[in-house]
Amino acid sequence: MTDNFDLQQLSAALLDDYARRPELLDDDPAFLPDRAAIVDILEQLRALLFPGCYPVRTVYRNASLPTPAQIIERLAAVRARLAEQIALALCHQERAGLSVAERRQRCEDCNFRATEGELLAEQFLQTLPAIRALLATDAEAAYTGDPAATGYSEIILAYPGFLAVTVYRIAHELHRLKVPLIPRILSEYAHATTGIDIHPGARIGPYFFIDHGTGVVIGETTVIGEHVKIYQGVTLGALSTRGGQRLRGKRRHPQIEDRVTIYGNATILGGETVIGSDVVVGGNVFITESVDSEAKVTLRDPNISVRGGNGD
Repeated sequence: MTDNFDLQQLSAALLDDYARRPELLDDDPAFLPDRAAIVDILEQLRALLFPGCYPVRTVYRNASLPTPAQIIERLAAVRARLAEQIALALCHQERAGLSVAERRQRCEDCNFRATEGELLAEQFLQTLPAIRALLATDAEAAYTGDPAATGYSEIILAYPGFLAVTVYRIAHELHRLKVPLIPRILSEYAHATTGIDIHPGARIGPYFFIDHGTGVVIGETTVIGEHVKIYQGVTLGALSTRGGQRLRGKRRHPQIEDRVTIYGNATILGGETVIGSDVVVGGNVFITESVDSEAKVTLRDPNISVRGGNGD
């Protein structure tokens, strides 16, 4: 350790900053959901949704499909772990802003929200067949829409767009059940992994395909219809967020109707903006007004000058 490195002085400076900025601390971290546990639960869910592609440890080895007993075992394990994390999220949400004494009393009264956590976990797990049915349409859209795709296994295992949509479909159901915090932890895990940011509150129909995907942003109140295809760098965002928290719960993001294709780096903004069915939105366009069905929106070709080469 160098002579000018004083651990006690650094520790005192950090403690002082903790006291000055309490909003950046959680003074009751025991009631925060565990991010690592939530990501592991996600992997267990993917194994249930795609057992041939995502074997977990030894659960599905040496067999093409899991047995009923193995599925029941996996479901029970996921239910227990998810219920615990949901209970933590509920308790953390409920205790926000309460005094220490009030928190202790609330915890005793609510029994750690365990019963509600179990109920919500079970309600979520009941949606797995519906989630899988939607993901089957998304995989089909990816396969039929990408001539580079060699098969469904490649899409499930290797396509970042499909991973992001898988996580979105899971997070959306938890969001719909009003589970706090966990849906955003899931969506931000997918965002960090794929570069695709889909808010769990967005409503997205079947046969949805994100090609390439890096830089895609889909905001909370976005509505997307069926058979929609978007490319990398697309933003479906709010026209303005200057209202801050006053805009919470209000429609801020566009509606994309059926069979729309949106090419790379297009930006579509605003809660009043509707992109009609069968529209093709070209790359790099910036849209803040509605577009009628079957239209094509493109930029005029920029002037290109090429100098040098064999032609000179």
